[in-house]
Amino acid sequence: MPVDMPLEERVEIPAMLLRWYDRHARALPWRSPPGVPAPSPYRVWLSEVMLQQTTVAAAWRYFEAFTTRWPTVEALAAADDADMMAAWAGLGYYARARNMLACARTVTRDHGGRFPDNEAGLRALPGIGAYTAAAIAAIAFDRRAVVVDANVERVVARLFAVEEPLPAAKSLLHGFADSITPSARAGDFAQAMMDLGATLCSPRNPACALCPLNEPCAARRAGTPERFPAKAAKKARPRRFGTIFWVEQDEHVLLVRREKKGLLGGMRALPTGPWQAETPGLAEAPVTGEWGIGATEVSHVFTHFALDLAIARLQLEKGCAEKLVGEWWPIDRLDTAGLPTVFAKAARKVLEDRNG
Repeated sequence: MPVDMPLEERVEIPAMLLRWYDRHARALPWRSPPGVPAPSPYRVWLSEVMLQQTTVAAAWRYFEAFTTRWPTVEALAAADDADMMAAWAGLGYYARARNMLACARTVTRDHGGRFPDNEAGLRALPGIGAYTAAAIAAIAFDRRAVVVDANVERVVARLFAVEEPLPAAKSLLHGFADSITPSARAGDFAQAMMDLGATLCSPRNPACALCPLNEPCAARRAGTPERFPAKAAKKARPRRFGTIFWVEQDEHVLLVRREKKGLLGGMRALPTGPWQAETPGLAEAPVTGEWGIGATEVSHVFTHFALDLAIARLQLEKGCAEKLVGEWWPIDRLDTAGLPTVFAKAARKVLEDRNG
């Protein structure tokens, strides 16, 4: 059973945490310093979307590139779909990018370029769920909102020694987080909890001696902070197999645009056959010819499955009359095509072989 922390201890937690945050807040490009009003809601929203399933280090570079190229929500709303998806390439979870465009256009068209300032209004926007709405409401508008990401879950699980494993414990952890969330400085408190989990209250070897909440922390008192949060055993990812087709002609390679719906939807990519439980060979090859194909050359892990890919190579004669669906991209500028990671891996493999 979780520890029933006395009310007087819960009441003290925000002040203890905010004193620490005022001295140790991380300097991030989407943040204002402690006690300073937040930057534009657009920057807060953009950062929160980018940080979903992504590390701060990875999101940082993309955030700066996006805000330089599209400094306002109106600018992003006017972006070409293909340009925006190419700029997102490598960040993963591409549904986020499609939802971002839809959200930017909704805010611009229906809200005059202003984000709603409350959770209910934010949740009505495309791609904004409960967590993101709470984070924007707190950080951008200083509304009291219960903001619980993976770092906050870990902090709360340890504070209250929550034995129930994730993900079943999410509702319980949200309730405990609610019990310590203040009305004043809501945005700073949310970011302080995130920072605490990201720096001191780490998954392994937490720095309990330096933690501003070590006194009320039940897991620290028990001497077992690393036990929390408990997690249910992960199911093994299924494995799929596929073939990527490298069609080369006159120092250009054939690229296609994937269907807008589905995995990696709307992205520019190398042609590929089906991804299935057995090796598909040359099924759905974009053109007939003397393909060279070997065993698995590229492996990639998606959220719900692992993928092993063979690469089939075909060199077409210069000026080949056969019409292919797609676009011919200069091989020496392939890094500008905005290929998703799995296809970028395949391209690197081919180029390594060509240059080796």
